[in-house]
Amino acid sequence: MFFASDNTGPVPSQVLEALGAANAGYQSGYGADRINQAVQAKIRDIFEAPEAAVYLVATGTAANSLALATLANPWDTVFCSPVAHIHEDECNAPEFYMGGAKLTLVGDSDKITPDQLRAAIEAEQTRGVHGPQRGPVSITQVTEQGRVYTLDEISALCDVSRSFELPVHMDGARFTNAMVSLDCSAAEMTWKAGVDAVSFGGTKNGLMGVEAVIFFDPAKAWEFELRRKRGGHLFSKHRYLSAQMLAYLTDDLWLDLARRANANAAYLAAGLQAVPEASFLHYPAANLMFVYLPKHLHERAFAAGAEYYLWDDLETAQSADMVKCRFVCDWSLERAQIDQFLAAIA
Repeated sequence: MFFASDNTGPVPSQVLEALGAANAGYQSGYGADRINQAVQAKIRDIFEAPEAAVYLVATGTAANSLALATLANPWDTVFCSPVAHIHEDECNAPEFYMGGAKLTLVGDSDKITPDQLRAAIEAEQTRGVHGPQRGPVSITQVTEQGRVYTLDEISALCDVSRSFELPVHMDGARFTNAMVSLDCSAAEMTWKAGVDAVSFGGTKNGLMGVEAVIFFDPAKAWEFELRRKRGGHLFSKHRYLSAQMLAYLTDDLWLDLARRANANAAYLAAGLQAVPEASFLHYPAANLMFVYLPKHLHERAFAAGAEYYLWDDLETAQSADMVKCRFVCDWSLERAQIDQFLAAIA
């Protein structure tokens, strides 16, 4: 009964087999491996972007931070949601890699609205040399609270950004889960809507550890390469990143894994709806959800062996108090585990 994170699950056998195959013989390092060339071609094809610059790094924090550093000046501010991963969960890595650029929090939730974004942008760059200058906009897809921006919502935010000539970055740690949920193409969810750069996640969707950074304007390519090397994120034995990503994108494995994760979450959510005390912060659109349950049900779940994170203090709560928690379903979760959990709190 593992619902703590989609980082906790195993790696698909296809990826492990690809790593074994890549381990044979010798290949050039630092991204010059033959496998990486195939990855770049595959990603350009998937995103319908033949000129895109495509790079691999090992972590989502590196992907987000290096991408934003390439899009922002040190004197800029990045516009993001107050619960964005780049704000709450990356130990100021974006600010560090951006050389001191700050973050401006927009709105009060996981989703930014066009009106909120416009107001936040207009409030900056008003003090001349004394204040931060307007920089990139960063949105998260799937959001940190489990919601998915629609294509129209992405386009509307990009329209606002374009009106100020600001680039848009998408933190796509759960990119494929969102794409499957929307039943759209990778291109429709990114550059066709106005997105300039995307952190295309793989780790949360089954990979051992690799993310792609994609710039739809190749003019940013050389700067990113320099920043990746200077930041210590250019792997010498790069083929082991490449092998994971190529296996991921072969025979639609990436889509299959996301569909399975989303289906598991839908099954769990349907079961929770039958629990009278349960309520959702937002009904899940992909594979992540926040749910309120009374303390005594959490205690029963943990006693039965369930693993997930609480967003409130269980120790100080009363038995009937509602305690917020997060459930995340990965591709490998078995329905029997979900049934076991639901039986424990029934």
